Formats: sequence, C-alpha cells, structure tokens
Amino acid sequence: MLNLRTCAAKLRPLTASQTVKTISQHRLAAPRTFQHIRCYSAPVAAEPFLSGTSSNYVEEMYYAWLENPKSVHKSWDIFFRNANAGAAPGTAYQSPPPLSTSFSTLSQAQFLGQAQPNVDKLVEDHLAVQSLIRAYQVRGHHIAKLDPLGISCVNFDDAPVTVSPNVDLTVFKERLRVLTVGGFYGLDESDLDKVFHLPTTTFIGGNESALPLREIIRRLEMAYCQHIGVEFMFINDLEQCQWIRQKFETPGIMQFTNEEKRTLLARLVRSTRFEEFLHRKWSSEKRFGLEGCEVLIPALKTIIDKSSEKGVDYVIMGMPHRGRLNVLANVIRKELEQIFCQFDSKLEAADEGSGDVKYHLGMYHRRINRVTDRNITLSLVANPSHLEAADPVVQGKTKAEQFYCGDTEGKKVMSILLHGDAAFAGQGIVYETFHLSDLPSYTTHGTVHVVVNNQIGFTTDPRMARSSPYPTDVARVVNAPIFHVNADDPEAVVYVCNVAAEWRSTFHKDVVVDLVCYRRNGHNEMDEPMFTQPLMYKQIRKQKPVLQKYAELLISQGVVNQPEYEEEIAKYDKICEEAHARSKDEKILHIKHWLDSPWPGFFTLDGQPRSMTCPSTGLNEEDLTHIGQVASSVPVEDFTIHGGLSRILKTRGEMVKNRTVDWALAEYMAFGSLLKEGIHIRLSGQDVERGTFSHRHHVLHDQNVDKRTCIPMNHLWPNQAPYTVCNSSLSEYGVLGFELGFAMASPNALVLWEAQFGDFHNTAQCIIDQFICPGQAKWVRQNGIVLLLPHGMEGMGPEHSSARPERFLQMCNDDPDVFPKLDDFDVRQLYDCNWIVVNCSTPANFFHVLRRQILLPFRKPLIIFTPKSLLRHPEARSSFDDMLPGTHFLRVIPDGGPAAQNPTQVKRVLFCTGKVYYDLTRERKARQMEADVAITRVEQLSPFPFDLLQREAEKYPAAELVWCQEEHKNQGYYDYVKPRLRTTINRAKPVWYAGREPAAAPATGNKKTHLTELQRLLDTAFNLDAFKDLA
Repeated sequence: MLNLRTCAAKLRPLTASQTVKTISQHRLAAPRTFQHIRCYSAPVAAEPFLSGTSSNYVEEMYYAWLENPKSVHKSWDIFFRNANAGAAPGTAYQSPPPLSTSFSTLSQAQFLGQAQPNVDKLVEDHLAVQSLIRAYQVRGHHIAKLDPLGISCVNFDDAPVTVSPNVDLTVFKERLRVLTVGGFYGLDESDLDKVFHLPTTTFIGGNESALPLREIIRRLEMAYCQHIGVEFMFINDLEQCQWIRQKFETPGIMQFTNEEKRTLLARLVRSTRFEEFLHRKWSSEKRFGLEGCEVLIPALKTIIDKSSEKGVDYVIMGMPHRGRLNVLANVIRKELEQIFCQFDSKLEAADEGSGDVKYHLGMYHRRINRVTDRNITLSLVANPSHLEAADPVVQGKTKAEQFYCGDTEGKKVMSILLHGDAAFAGQGIVYETFHLSDLPSYTTHGTVHVVVNNQIGFTTDPRMARSSPYPTDVARVVNAPIFHVNADDPEAVVYVCNVAAEWRSTFHKDVVVDLVCYRRNGHNEMDEPMFTQPLMYKQIRKQKPVLQKYAELLISQGVVNQPEYEEEIAKYDKICEEAHARSKDEKILHIKHWLDSPWPGFFTLDGQPRSMTCPSTGLNEEDLTHIGQVASSVPVEDFTIHGGLSRILKTRGEMVKNRTVDWALAEYMAFGSLLKEGIHIRLSGQDVERGTFSHRHHVLHDQNVDKRTCIPMNHLWPNQAPYTVCNSSLSEYGVLGFELGFAMASPNALVLWEAQFGDFHNTAQCIIDQFICPGQAKWVRQNGIVLLLPHGMEGMGPEHSSARPERFLQMCNDDPDVFPKLDDFDVRQLYDCNWIVVNCSTPANFFHVLRRQILLPFRKPLIIFTPKSLLRHPEARSSFDDMLPGTHFLRVIPDGGPAAQNPTQVKRVLFCTGKVYYDLTRERKARQMEADVAITRVEQLSPFPFDLLQREAEKYPAAELVWCQEEHKNQGYYDYVKPRLRTTINRAKPVWYAGREPAAAPATGNKKTHLTELQRLLDTAFNLDAFKDLA
C-alpha cells in the first residue's frame, strides 16, 4: 500500500476483517464490524509521515484499531476516528496530554482539532521502536552468548550480553549500531523512559500493550541475546514467525519446575558418567565419546518425550559416530553389557558377514516412555564413516514406516537426524536431503535436526571449513527455523528442544537445533588436538564440565542437595559396574542383536530363510491378458491423452492380441502381477513416470486439465497393493539413499530406483559402496532394492553409454577360482552372494527377474543393466509362452539354432550378455555361419552360472571359447568372466576376447568411429582364424 489515504478506499469490510484475523491472530479481542470509509483527499506532500515504510506501521495500527479501538493508544484512536469522519490526516491528529493528565481528559478531546507540530516525531519514534524490535528478531542471534568457551570465531559483534534492570544506553550504543545496521533509528537516551505502543509482531509485552523503551530493550535482550540465538525471520510465513516469537519473547516463558530440573540433572549424570566409565575401563580404546556435549542425551530425550506426548510412537534416528554409544545406552536403552562386551578383543563373531566397529552399529528397541507412559519404538540406523550418508537412508525408512501404517501426515512416525558441524556445512548430501523434505513422494512431514557443533572438524577450524557464518545455514533453503543454543546451559537446551519438537508437531516442517559445544578430547581418544588448536584446548582444559556447573546451580537454588547429587552418581555407577561384570560372561558377538530394521515373520526365529527354493515366476494367460489390456487403455472417463500416446497404447493393445510383449509391457506385467499379490511397488528416479526414453508412460496426463493425471497401474485389481511411481529431484546420492531406506522397512515391497542414464549412478557411489554392496556383511541387514541402469554402446558419446558394469562385478563376493559345490545350486548361490547382477536380452527374462526378486525367500540387491535401443527393437520381443506358469528366469540362454542341433561341428562359441547379442546374430546371419558359431547369452552375471556354462562348454567339445562384448576391454565384463569361465572348464582351454580395445573413456564421441569399432569387434568374433597366432 502506498499510504493510508489510498488504502482506505480499497478496504472492504470482508477484506479488512480477514486481514485483521491474520495479522492479529494472537489477540483475543472481540470482532468488530465497521462502515465504509471515505477516501482521504489531503495532498500527499502535506503528510510526509504517511509515505515509505511509515505507512506500513500506520496500516498495522489501523488494522488493530478496526478490530478493537482500545488496543491502540488513545491518540491513535482519536486520529482514526477523526480521519473516518472525513478530516485530512494532518488535522486528524491531537497530541496526548502530559503523563499527569488522566485518560478521561483525553477522551474529551475535540475531533478535528488543530494539527500538532510533533506528529512526525511521534510516528518516527514508534517506527524506530518497531524497527528496533525487528532488528533484535533478525540479528539478535549475532550477539547471543552461544559459545561456552567464549572464543567463537564467527565474526559477529562480541559486546557484553549482561542485562541489568536499568538499561544504560551508552553500554548498548555499539551493539545497537551493529543490530540496527548503522544507528539507533533516531532514539536517544531521553527516550528511554518514554512509553511506546508495541506492534502486533512482538510478544515481549506479555499482557501489556505498551512499555517504556528501557524495558523494551531489556526484554529483547533477555529473549534474543542470552544463551539462545533464534534464526527465523527469513521464514516467509507470518503464522510460523508469530509462533516462534511467542515461544521466545513471552516474559517468563522459560520456567522449569524443580521436578523437571531434577530429571534433567539425572539425565546429565547418566550421560557424563557413562563416558567416564568407558574412559576408566578402556582408556586406550577409540569410542568417539561425547565429552563436551554431554547435554545431547537430555536434548534427544526431551525431543522424544515431547514428540511422544504429541502422539508419535516411532522415532527413527541417524547419527555419526561421536556419542553413538552414549545414545545407544541412554536414549535407545541398549543393554549396557551388550555395549561393554564390544570392547572385548576375544569376543568371537557368531553371525555370517564381517561385522562393523561398535560406533557404526544400529539398534531397534520398543519400550515404554517413562515421561508419557506411552509405548515408543526407537530405531538407530547403522551407518558408515561417510558422514551424513545415512541422512537420506533415515528419511526413506521413515517415509516407508509412515506409508505402511497409513500415517499420511507424519503424526505417528518421525525422524531425528544428528550432525556434526563440519559435515553439516561441508557434505552436499545434506542439501540434497533437505530438498526432499517437502516433495510429495519423499516428505517425512518434518525432521528434527540436531547439530553437535564442536566448533571444529577433526583438526580444521570453522574459518577454513565453511564460508557461511554458521554451519547450519544450509537449512535456510527450506525455511527451517534454526535454534542456536549454548550447550553449557542445559535448561536453555531442553527448552529449545521442546520448542523444536512442538514446531515439528505443529507445522510438520524441518527444524534445526544447533548445540554450540566443544570437544574435550581430540577427534578420537587417541588423538592429540594441541598440535593444531593449542589456544582452544588450553581453554577447554580450564572448562568446568556441564554436569558440575549445573549441579552447583541446582544445589545453590536448593533444588537438590549434595548428598542427593552424589547418590544419583553412585546409583548409575553401580548400574555400569554390574553390567560390566555381566558382560564378561559374553563369549560370542551376535551382530543381529544390533539390527536396525527387523522383519518379523519373514525369516525363521533364528533369522534363516523359511525355504531354499523359488517357485515358478510365470503367470496364467488370463492375468497377462488383463494387465496388457489395462496397460493399453485409459481406465478413467473423459480423460484426453496426447495423440502420440494414443498410438503407443494402440500398439500395446495389438501386441497383447498377438500374445507378445516388449520391454515396457513386460515390466508392466511384472509390476501388475505383484500388485495383485499384495506387494507394494515403488519406482523412483529422474523422469521415471514417462521414462527417459519415452517408453514407460505409467502416469497419463490429461491434455485439457492442468495437473489431472491417471496411473492405470492402480486400476488393475479390486484389492491390489498401491503402486507409487514418482519423478525424483535431480539427485542421485540423496534419492538412491532414500529408496534404500524405504526398502529397509519391509521385505514385502519391490522398491526400484532408475538412473536417467546408467553412468549417473556414480554420483551415488557412496550409497552403492557403503550400504548396498556390503550392507548385509556389515550389519546382517538384507535389502531387496533394485537398480535399473540404462546401458549400451549406442554411439551417443562417453557420458550416456556405460553403466560401468565392471565396478559392480568387481565388488561381487564369489570366488573366481572355485567351482561352488552346492545343493539347490541356483537359489543357494543367490543366498550366498552379496548382490545379483543381470543384463537381460529378452523382455520375458526381465519380467521373470523382477518377479523372482519378491518370490525368493530372502532379499538381495538386484542390479539390472537395462537397454535403450532394445526398448523398440523389433526382435526384442517375447511371447506369452515364455511367461506362463512353469517358466522361470533363465540365468543362461543357450543357442537354439542349427549350431545347437549339431554341436560337435561347431567351431566357436561366443559368450555374451545384453544388447550385443542382436548385433552378433545379425552378423552371423549375414555371414551364413549359423552352423559354425554358437551364441550363448549369460543373463545373470553374478552370482556366476558356473553349472550352466559348464554344460554349454561341454556341449561344444571342438569349439573355441570367446567372450564377446561391446564395451572396451578394460571395462564391461571380461575381467570378471574370464577367470570364472576358465574355472568352469578346469582351465582346459583359453578364453579369447572379441570387443573394443582398452580405453580411458567408456565410449567414443564420434559416430563413425563408433560404427568402425563395432564392425571390428564383429569381424574378430566371426573370423575363425583370429586367434590362431595367439594359441
């Protein structure tokens, strides 16, 4: 609004009342109706105070007056009544009488009195106070006393923060200059005792609507410049800002009962004495203790208590290694003897797998919350040393648990993420995870982030570790409020954690608690920090522990006495000693006792699969036909689809009539059949709804109605499981981690992540290397996630060709030199491997491998190298006959032509996988060599099909064995396949290579070179003399 003159004519009763309701939400005045207001006619130049920013203030006062005339100063009441009566603004004002004059005298003042010369001063002073209040709200955290060491390197003003009842303006002049960016808005010392009306955007008045300036400053100092620094004014939602102001500005709001103080002290005792006990017993062991931030334990317990009170019954947590054992012991309530026995070097491992160090392990526990007397389930997700990598995993698991219990608003299940200051600022995955927080298919409806701000990262201080003032500034991108708090003030910490939990419960948005603390030891207990931070650690050596400080405070307040305090310590010490004695009886380490995501009912009681067989993955023809018909139609009335899509659906319908499927239809049938069996399917990734190559079209868009969509897959069966298909943000690391977490929650779901192109998975390499590949070996945690990685040399250049199969194959755990001797060979092999790697050459086999993933009696990650050109290749079709009951996934597809009919005459067997098979068959046909050369497709690369390939090699006794691939020799499958193929034939023959030469890049960027290389490898493959000189 330009000024009050123009706004009056525009305001209508409905609009004004709505605005009043929004702006003055916290006021409880009775609603007021009002008449139309005349437009003012005074010239603009006569009223300079009504222009610029002052008009905002006047407008706010005007709205308050409309709602309740008594809510504003009497002088404003007269001004607005005069203005309403038609007076020009310059003549509508009457100055208030001296303080000695009663309000009754003022109420008799005449309307339309003479204009007073100090009108500008009055408005300017009120504006100055309003600006001053806003300055504290925006910048007060800059001068809050947040650092317990008093040596913060954050470059803010470090003026004193002690506040006495008698504010001396001279003490504050410098800091107010910093706060208000240049001055005190024209106020001076003579204004300190003037009474100012408080705007609706502050709660410092409590029940009072006006305060002297001296008291205004004192209350703002108490609210914003003590041990809590609040960053929230960047939030663009008035209701949320008002909520935060009320929580921190209301006088006397941060009060604790004696019982609450005693509980806080007891929690600090447990947190502190746990670390001291470990230090006494195992002084030379790494444990990444919590010393310097012992207040973390009461902080987390407070968040959990308040959330439980608000209805949450499942909390999923992720955290780095620092303080992990303490959290396991005192928050999750892991048995102490289970923790202590981890320090015993003689402990034997009992479970399969290699295990992990104690400060990486997770935990799942259901217990009664003693504060709320409600059941609460706590899960701490296992994590690698890669800081922040567990963030999206926790969010994915949280989303899954919300999904399975129908918690669409996040009222029952929530996540808490702990971070270190250096990692929170430095790791990009933090940003990626934040950007999932409000996306419909990824939101967990608010996460509480707790930053253990040691003010150091290993040996690097913040000045070298980040460009932002705070480590938490990344959270501002999603409008998350940030509460900085001095960790040496336990009551401030607990209050802030209560507010954070309430914020999450109220708004279902992320919130950050920044515990500004220190690290009493080095990076670990064996590290010497004085090498690099001598001054900081001299100060730390002098620092009194927070437990001692708080105990002395409570004793001085008479809340507890010295004997009670010492008894609390002795009680917990005794608990630790007794648990330590019991831990000596533990001889075997059971990693499964540390499982973070149990699947009750899926395995036997001792954690074994219920069988070692896999049923047929085929389907009856009626189901295939029904799914095909839905896939080729629009199951919603009056829905207009794109003309090009109509042609695609028509083609699908014709294929169904002809009892054939292409790649997209095979996927549709696999998904649709599993949905009928109650298996939830979630497909996520960049552009997966349509498919990168425009082949999938699982979400149809109405061409005439914006945002109207249809997912035919959800219209297949009356009581089917839901199908979720969602385009992700342009993130691989964050989204793959999220989907991995989602897949952790239940074995009865098929969770797939598709890369836009196969090589893009390398930006998610951390999730693949640290979680997917070794997850079961480290944490006895099975996971059935599926990675769909488009792969193939199509002449599209080095970046869109290879999904880097060599990397996945290199990490497979089978022995290339040992032929496995197993019963139930194919299923047992799958059970023993760390993941399954396939490259299907037919739609039917793709269909079978997706169904097998769920029908297996256990779960393993599945890596599928999916095609690009084969999606529309006329020969890449499968018949319904290959998908009927009794059919299975084919690990190897033997040659079915003339070569197989007369195997003794075959001169060469070409082993290959994937798309190159179609190039080879075309070339073989052109050269009329069908009887001389057999082509065997290896569909499952890992675990390697030793048994089937042995049969193939023995079938062609006189043939040369050649591995053929379209990838370069140092890439692809050759280095993986060759030693295993040699083991299969007892090293009786060489295994030759036909393919591209070694190269640094995955593919050439030149189309002609690509075609030349392809022809060269085909020439090698079919030149029967190619290897004569090498034999």
